[in-house]
Amino acid sequence: MNRVLLLEDDPDIIELLTIHLNDLGCEVAAVTNGQEGFAMATAQTFDLMILDIMLPGMNGMDVCRKIRQIDRRIPILILSAKSEEIDKIIGLETGADDYLTKPFSIREFIARVKVIFRRKEDYVPAPEAVPATSVLRFAGLEIDMDKRKVMLNENRVDLSPKEFDLITLLASNPGKSYSRKRLLNLVWGYDFEGYEHTVNSHINRLRGKIEEDLSNPKFILTTWGVGYRFNEEL
Repeated sequence: MNRVLLLEDDPDIIELLTIHLNDLGCEVAAVTNGQEGFAMATAQTFDLMILDIMLPGMNGMDVCRKIRQIDRRIPILILSAKSEEIDKIIGLETGADDYLTKPFSIREFIARVKVIFRRKEDYVPAPEAVPATSVLRFAGLEIDMDKRKVMLNENRVDLSPKEFDLITLLASNPGKSYSRKRLLNLVWGYDFEGYEHTVNSHINRLRGKIEEDLSNPKFILTTWGVGYRFNEEL
C-alpha cells in the first residue's frame, strides 16, 4: 500500500482525491496547513506528496523547497490554480516531479499518480545502458546507485532526487550527448514539452556541487547545439 500525504485546504478537493486515492489502494493523510504538512513529511515516510500551492502556515512552493533541501526522496505532485508557464517552471525547478493545474479532470489526476508510482518503482539510470556495477567511479567522484549516494574526494555530496537521477544517467553513459528534451523524457518521465530550461537549472545546480571550476567543468560537459554529456576521458 502506498502512503500519500495530501496538503490541501479545500475540503471538497480533499474528499474527492482521498476517495480516488483509496480506490488506487493508497492510504491518505490529509493536512490543511503547510507548516504542519512539512512537519509530518519529515517525521513519517510517504510514497507521494500531493501539494497545493496556496496553503496557510507555509505555501506549497516553500514546503517543496524545504523538503528538497533535506533531500527527501518523496515524489511531489503540485496542484495549483496558477496556470502560467512560469509558475509551472518554478514548481518543477523547486523540486516537484509533476505539476497539475486546477481545475483538472480526475482521470488525468489518476493517470499522473499512476505514472509517478510506476516511475518510482521502475526507474533505472537509462533504459539503453544499465551499468554492470552499482558503483561508478571517476577521478575522485563516486556514485553508488543502490544507496543513491554521491561522494567527491571522500566527502558526501547532497543531491536532490532529480540531480541524482541526472548524474546517474549521464555517468552511466560517458561520452553520450543527451538533448535537453531527451533528459526531460528520461529523468522527469513524460509530458514536459517546453520546459527544457528546467534541465539547465538542474545541471547548473549539479555542477555547483561537484565541479571545482564552473567555467571549465570536468565531469558534466556541454555539447554545443545539443545538450550535455559526461566526460568520457575520466
